[in-house]
Amino acid sequence: MTNPASDQSSRFTEGAIIWPLLTLAGPLTATQLLQVAYNLTDTYWVGRLGAEAVSALSFSWPVVFLLISLGGGMTNAGTILVSQHVGAGNDDRLAHVAGQTIAFVGLLSVGVSVFGFTFAPQLLGLIGATPGTTIHELAVTYLRIIVLGMPFTFGFYVFMALLRGWGDTKTPMYLMALTVGLNILLDPFFVLGFTGNPLFGWVGLGDLQGWLYARTGFAGFGVAGAAVATVLSRAVAAVVGLWLLFGGRVGLHLAVDDLLLQSETVRKIVGIGGPGAIDQSTQSIAAIVMTALVATVGTDAVAAYGIGNRFVSLVWLPTVAMGMSVETVVGQNLGGGHRDRARRTVYVAIAILGTAFLVASGLTVWFARPIVGLFITGPEADRIIAYGATFLRIVAPTWVVMASYHMMNGAFYGSGSTRMAMAIGVTALWGVRAVAAVVLVVGFSLGATGAWYAIALSNVTAAIAGAVFFFRSSWLDNVLGDGSADDATSDSSPTDIG
Repeated sequence: MTNPASDQSSRFTEGAIIWPLLTLAGPLTATQLLQVAYNLTDTYWVGRLGAEAVSALSFSWPVVFLLISLGGGMTNAGTILVSQHVGAGNDDRLAHVAGQTIAFVGLLSVGVSVFGFTFAPQLLGLIGATPGTTIHELAVTYLRIIVLGMPFTFGFYVFMALLRGWGDTKTPMYLMALTVGLNILLDPFFVLGFTGNPLFGWVGLGDLQGWLYARTGFAGFGVAGAAVATVLSRAVAAVVGLWLLFGGRVGLHLAVDDLLLQSETVRKIVGIGGPGAIDQSTQSIAAIVMTALVATVGTDAVAAYGIGNRFVSLVWLPTVAMGMSVETVVGQNLGGGHRDRARRTVYVAIAILGTAFLVASGLTVWFARPIVGLFITGPEADRIIAYGATFLRIVAPTWVVMASYHMMNGAFYGSGSTRMAMAIGVTALWGVRAVAAVVLVVGFSLGATGAWYAIALSNVTAAIAGAVFFFRSSWLDNVLGDGSADDATSDSSPTDIG
């Protein structure tokens, strides 16, 4: 009788390590790029409504990311539990932990929706949207529609997390492509309706557009339309994802009974996912704090910071993808008792990314001004380019050590050592960044340059802290529970993981 979990695990626990990592990371990188396309689509179509509409989205997104981070941490628990059960060959536990994760994250999403809808005006006011203004009103409308769709967003994310734990990153990539395609089609219709919508002209149907507008008078929902398009796209993705899971079409095969919450498993999900949620929430808060500090220097510095972060986020996509790959491969190897292979997985990932970022950081430092210049034109461009080029020249040389940190962090998450990962992230990374920025920007009056050095310093301190805990090997003990850290071939099962 075949064991699907063991058969799946052999892909990641046997043979060369580099291929499993690349096999997972490729589709994950594509998925991240598709997410960028998703955000750019919203920005493009809303941008046709004017500056106030774009500003409304800019104020809404930090709050949306903060709320999503709560669910993101919990979905990581699904990745960890599924990957370790696959590694251990525990077919009988896979559907249970997957169903429990879906049910708990579903309940959490309802709570987040209620909270976000109720306090949307206050949350937007906290980050600078002035109550009573058009921008604030538009932002409240957009945010409230988005948070009402949080159950769909969380459902889609938990589907991706569970499949990643199983070792399938292609199916989530295809589903992300579907939802991005839907959003591209729905956005112009819901934002602009039948007037001002260039899609009809692009395909030679301008006369039909005029006829439809004359008959319906539909001019779109404006900013609210972008939110509606997003929710509908996410809803389709979530429904398809659940259909795949409950139909047994993606390796995991869930039943309705798996959704009946059991206190022991819920405690495990919260224990593993809670620290991750705090870690991701801290990232969102730190980004808001950094933006506020840079804003004290001036609008040119804020623009440069935004451009620099936009470029870094694009360059950083392979790192995010490889970190997720490490999480899956480490989880499956530790589940199967292959501790030495789990450790070597991190070394291989660091070698791949370290080499890539040595080249990328060198090119970025050399071409810093032209890179920033691609994102900005106009009378203020020279000042913004100067700030942005300095940002890249200070931060880019730390990319190699930061990539190493992210690979070690992926191992911590894959092992279930999420408290350790949270502690390092909150203190050595985001804590150091915020404190150093305040000291350098405000205390020493170094302006934007002080903020850039704070970012670089925090990257280094996080990598050092991560290395200290990584080489102590306590992250291995957290999963296996027998205190051993040098067994390369043990077939012993880990302690109960869900």
